Amino acid sequence: MSRSQLVKRSGVSKQQLSRLENGLIRLRLDHLKPFANALSYSPEQILLWGKYPGTSGAQIQGEAVSTSEHVPELASRSEAEATHSNLRRRKEGKYIERIKAEDWAFPASFVTNKLQASAKNLLVIEVEGDAMAPSIVSGDKVIIDTGRKTPSPDGLYAIRDSFENVIVRRLQLLRAARSGRVKIIADNPKHAAEEVALGELEIVGKTLCCLKFL
Repeated sequence: MSRSQLVKRSGVSKQQLSRLENGLIRLRLDHLKPFANALSYSPEQILLWGKYPGTSGAQIQGEAVSTSEHVPELASRSEAEATHSNLRRRKEGKYIERIKAEDWAFPASFVTNKLQASAKNLLVIEVEGDAMAPSIVSGDKVIIDTGRKTPSPDGLYAIRDSFENVIVRRLQLLRAARSGRVKIIADNPKHAAEEVALGELEIVGKTLCCLKFL
């Protein structure tokens, strides 16, 4: 589509389009809405092209095709409890997890070089609650490696709480203790830390990174 066609279909002036292209205006989602309508995509899909669900198989004209790894996302509590949610089921250990219908697509080089993980072990989780604030706030999404279930080294891990929900906490292995014990720490000081025996803790996976949307 030429610039003239895009201007005509979107209703955005050539001057405004030029300012956006040259970075003279900080791009926001509301700037993308006219273009999204003209191109039949959502503003979120355009802003996070190739990383947002629904754009994994798409390609912008002139853009080189790169190999992508598809990573499923765990449904939130409200989505998992909904009767008519568009979810699929995946067995993870002794639990049946509710997985969103659409996967995330990440560049293969990002998975291999940055995450240093196998895509088949990766899972995206949306963090709920304020226990990990300000490091990770409610609504942020994290990528976890379900192949790493031992809390060594210390760090952020996804664990299963007493209500069988998957939550993110900071784990510290207490090596001085006679029997293996783990300290479960919330970054928010309003939430008290607790200690449990390693054998009583179910670790879903190690947190590799947080996806922040600005």
